[in-house]
Amino acid sequence: MPSVYIHIPFCQSRCIYCDFYSTTHIARQQQYIDCLLREMEQRANEWELLEDGERSADDKTLLRARTLSIYIGGGTPSTLPPALLVRLLNETVRLFPPIEGAEITVEANPDDVTDEWIEALKQTPANRISMGVQTFDDTLLHTLRRRHSSQQAIQAVDRLQKAGYHNISIDLIYGLPGQDIEGWAKDVDKALSLHVPHLSAYSLMYEEGTPIMRMLERGEVQEMADEESWKCYELLCDRLAEAGYRHYEISNFALPGHHSRHNSGYWDGTPYLGFGAGAHSYDGKHLRRSNVASLSEYIEAFEQKEGKGYYDTERLTDTDLYNEFVMTRMRTSKGVSADEICSRFGAATLRHFSKMIEPHLQKGNLLQMGPQVSLSRKGIFVSNDVISDLFL
Repeated sequence: MPSVYIHIPFCQSRCIYCDFYSTTHIARQQQYIDCLLREMEQRANEWELLEDGERSADDKTLLRARTLSIYIGGGTPSTLPPALLVRLLNETVRLFPPIEGAEITVEANPDDVTDEWIEALKQTPANRISMGVQTFDDTLLHTLRRRHSSQQAIQAVDRLQKAGYHNISIDLIYGLPGQDIEGWAKDVDKALSLHVPHLSAYSLMYEEGTPIMRMLERGEVQEMADEESWKCYELLCDRLAEAGYRHYEISNFALPGHHSRHNSGYWDGTPYLGFGAGAHSYDGKHLRRSNVASLSEYIEAFEQKEGKGYYDTERLTDTDLYNEFVMTRMRTSKGVSADEICSRFGAATLRHFSKMIEPHLQKGNLLQMGPQVSLSRKGIFVSNDVISDLFL
C-alpha cells in the first residue's frame, strides 16, 4: 500500500541549520494550497491498481490501493491558517482514502499550537502530531532562531494531551553550539517528563549553504567534538531504554506501538506519492519523481502551464536499488537480511555484501544473527562509513 507525503514549505523564519526546501513568502499560502490540490486531483489515479488484485463488487475492475499513511511536513505546516489546514487534510483523505486506523501526521511548531489551532485540527482526521522542539534551553533556541520558547513547547504538549492527542512525537538536536552533555541530559530528561510516546534525536549537521555553516566558517561557532557527541548519543540511548523506549532506527525511539509508520515505510521501501514544491515520489520499483523546489515555479506550473513541467523523473538502476536498500534498511534495528539481498539482487551481490561486512563484523561495527546483519551501537556512530563500504 502506498503512503502520501505533502510538503508545506512555509516558515515564519528560517532556522540557521535547516537545509530542507522552505520559504518565508507566507502571503502565497492560499495560492499554493490551490495549486497543491490541483496536483493531487491530477495524480489521484496514480495508484490505480492493487498488485494483489483486489476486486470491486462487480469483479470486473481492480480497485485503487488505499493509503497506508499520510504525512503533512515542511517547512512548517502549522503556519497555515486553520481553515486552509482543514481543507487540505479533508481533501487529502477524499482523494487518497486511508486504510482503517491509518497514521495521519501533521508537523507543528510549538508556538502555533493554540486552542484555536487544536479546534481546527479536530475537524480533520489527523491523529498524530510531530513537533520540532530541538532543545528546552532558551538561549540555544534563540541561537538557532527558533520562534518558540521552552515553556511554549511544554505548554503545546500539555494542550494537545488535554485535547485528546496522545500520539505525539518531538524532535531534539544534540551537538548544538555551546551545548554540553549536562545541558543535553536536561533536554532528554525534560522530554521524558512530558510522557510523549515518540522521540527523534539528531546530531547537528553543518550543511552547505546554511547560515550555521557560514557561522562555522567565520569561526563564530564551534562543532562539538566527536567524543562529546558520542557521549550525548550514549546518554540518549541509555535513558530512553531505561524509560521503555525501543530504539528502532538510528535517530528514532518509540514506546511499544508508537513507531512512525510513515517514516518506517521509507526505510522498508514502501511506495509513496509526494505532493508540493520540493516533494519526492517513489513507485516502489524503479521510478523516482522530484517536484521543483521553487514556490514560484510550482505555482506557475498550475496557474499558467496546466500542471505541466514542474517535476523530473529518474529511473533507478539495479545498483541504485541495492545501494538504497542497504542504506535505508541498515539504519533500522532490524538491519539487512542476507536472504533478501540474494532473492532481490542475486548471488553475486550477496557475495559482495558478505565480503564487505566481514571487516566491520571483526571491528564490532556490525552484528550478525543468522541472516540478519545490523549496526552495533558502536557502528551507529560511524554508520555513514560502514554503510558506504557495503555499496556496489
